[in-house]
Amino acid sequence: MSDVSHTIHKPYQSFWVEKFEEEKIMLKEIFGDKTIAIEHIGSTSIPGLLSKPIVDIAVMIENPEDADSFTEPLVNLGYRFHSSSTERYFYTKGTPIEYHVSIAYADRGGFWPRQILFRDYLRTNPEARDEYARLKERLLQKDPTGKGEYLSGKTEFVQKILERAGWKEGQTYRTMLPLQKRV
Repeated sequence: MSDVSHTIHKPYQSFWVEKFEEEKIMLKEIFGDKTIAIEHIGSTSIPGLLSKPIVDIAVMIENPEDADSFTEPLVNLGYRFHSSSTERYFYTKGTPIEYHVSIAYADRGGFWPRQILFRDYLRTNPEARDEYARLKERLLQKDPTGKGEYLSGKTEFVQKILERAGWKEGQTYRTMLPLQKRV
């Protein structure tokens, strides 16, 4: 069976929040006291936004050196390691894919603040949210794989929203204020 999760958009589903909360409980068990925060990110975290049916989750830990130690427990939970970078470790779960988990680091990279700023801006600005939905639909029509051109076509819009939301190059979890522990 091929993975169609990246090729379709669905209207916002309130049960995506429930799926996040259920998965968060299991992730807290895996990450334990290494967890600084766990957040629902991506389009399924934004009420009213059209989305691929994939729940994106960001887990904040202190040290990048600890990230590798979570691979085995995540695999045991059904995740597959996908990739790593200086900003995050990335995992997927399900066939078709239902979850993405990104492990981010408190003092390294801007993955976390970009995700939170973008999400929060679209949550509080329905016009921007709806503009993003229209863009995503147009791009999926051009690139039905939901990858390649679909992803690159969103870059300019995302940058515009991040600028409006106050993104600063070099921003990290620690420099993003105000942000309280959200676990």
